Amino acid sequence: MPKDAAVEEFARLVRALKDRDGRSYEALGRRLSVSASTLHRYCSGATVPEDFAVVDRLALLCEADEEERRALEVAWTRADGVRRPPVPEPEPVPEPELAPAPEPAAGGAPPRLPSGPGRRRWGRSVLVGGALAVAGAVTLGVVLLPGKSREQEAPPVPPPPLTWTVASHIWQNGCGHTYLLERRPGPPPVAADARRWAVARGAVHGGETLVRVSVQGKGAAAVVLQGLHVRVVERGTPLPWAGYRMDEGCGGAVTPRRFTVDLDRPRPVARALDGYDASGEEGRTLPAASFPYAVTAAEPEELLVSARTAGCDCRWYLELEWSSEGRRGTVRIGDEEGAPFRTSGVKGRPVYAYDSAERTWITGEESGQGG
Repeated sequence: MPKDAAVEEFARLVRALKDRDGRSYEALGRRLSVSASTLHRYCSGATVPEDFAVVDRLALLCEADEEERRALEVAWTRADGVRRPPVPEPEPVPEPELAPAPEPAAGGAPPRLPSGPGRRRWGRSVLVGGALAVAGAVTLGVVLLPGKSREQEAPPVPPPPLTWTVASHIWQNGCGHTYLLERRPGPPPVAADARRWAVARGAVHGGETLVRVSVQGKGAAAVVLQGLHVRVVERGTPLPWAGYRMDEGCGGAVTPRRFTVDLDRPRPVARALDGYDASGEEGRTLPAASFPYAVTAAEPEELLVSARTAGCDCRWYLELEWSSEGRRGTVRIGDEEGAPFRTSGVKGRPVYAYDSAERTWITGEESGQGG
C-alpha cells in the first residue's frame, strides 16, 4: 500500500470513530489524556501516533467492537510502518589489495630481505598484527560461544495463581446511583446497560463507586487472600458537573456485606461491614468477609467495595494481597479496562432526577451528601 494511502486509511477510521461518537475534540482529548490538536492531527492524517494504546482507548471510548478494533490496529501498523524511514544498509568496504610477492632471483635463490632498521620495523609490525588477530579471534570466540553470557538472565516471574473479573458500574439495590456528566444526557439506562451508557457519555461516578470483584484460584491449590488495600493515585478538585440520579430512591430486602472506603481520608482503608437480610420473618446478619480466607478454582469469592468521597475527584486502585504454596504477592485491580477507578464528590452540585412521565430531567435541590 502506498505511503499516503496507508496513512489516509488509518486517519479515515479514526475520523469515523470520532464522528460516530459526536463529542468534540476537547471532550474526547480529556478522556484520552491528549490535547485536542493532537487528536485532530490523528483524524486528519497529519500525525500517526507512536503507540497504538491511545488509539485503542479511543476505540473503547467510542464503543467499537472487536472487529473494528482489529481493523484499526492493522491500519495503524501499516501507517506506522510507512511513517518510519527505512534504515540504509551500510556500503561494503572494499578489501585491500595484496602486494605481489617478489620474483625469485636468477638461479632459484630466494630474495634477500632488507636489512637494518627497516627490517626490524617490518618484523615488529608482523608480530603486533598477529597478536591483534589472535586477540580478536579470542574475543569473537567469547561473544559467539553459544549459551554463554556475561550476565546470567533472571528467571521469569510466574504469574499469580488467581484470576479476577471486575464490575465497576454496580447500582445500590440494582436501581440507585448518581453520575456526574458534563452535559445533560438522554433518558437513564437500565442497570444492565449502565457501563456502556456511562462510557459513551464520559460519565463519572458521583459521590460513590460500587465495585464487585470476583476472585478465584487457577487450580485446586488454595490461594489465601491476606488483605485488601486502597491506593489513591490522583486527587483533584471535585468536578463542576451536575449530578444525575438513576432513580427516585429505592430499597431492598437484602443489604449485602461489603468493604467501605472513605476516599477523603489521607490513607483510605477498606473496612469490612456486615450485611443484613430482612426478607424473612426474622432478619439475619450476613457476616463480613474478614481476611484471611481462601479461594480455589471451584470455590470463588466475591468482594463488594463501596468507595465514597465528598471532597475530591479521586482516581484509585484496589490491591489484593495473596499467598499460595510458599509464594506471596499483590495484584493491582482497576476497572474493566485496567484503568484506575474514578469517583468525584457531588456536594454542592445540582442533582437532577428523571421524570419518566414528562420524559425530562427535573432540577432537584443541591446535594449536601457524598453519595
